[in-house]
Amino acid sequence: MMKKVNAETIPRSISNLLSLATSHHKVEQEYEKYVTSSNRTLYSFDIAGEIVGCIGIEQISLIACEIKHIAVFANRRGYGIGSKMIHSISDKYSLISAETDHDAIAFYRNYGFTITSLGEKYPGVERFLCEYKKPIIIT
Repeated sequence: MMKKVNAETIPRSISNLLSLATSHHKVEQEYEKYVTSSNRTLYSFDIAGEIVGCIGIEQISLIACEIKHIAVFANRRGYGIGSKMIHSISDKYSLISAETDHDAIAFYRNYGFTITSLGEKYPGVERFLCEYKKPIIIT
């Protein structure tokens, strides 16, 4: 189940998850953006009351958002939690984007994102733009 995270101080499990999605020294700075920015939202994914994943988004428009962070604890990976979080976000936004490294492109591709290389954005590090457009179903 997804829940909005809005505690003033960063919950330990969320801190640990964010450290998987960003550098450890930037966790508190990134969390602060979720607490103070009106266009950023951080969600936790709970199973039986235990936080096992999180996804943070930045709203770009009424129909578009960018995934800023997504993480699932290692012992819970491979069970579709990341896909469930994206699916939940796609209920509200029909256009979703994310920038990532090579390690995560297979995850995004499997969900149906198109992948475009952004080239070597940092010395020795190729970055990728992942974009998802929710299919329009006409009945």
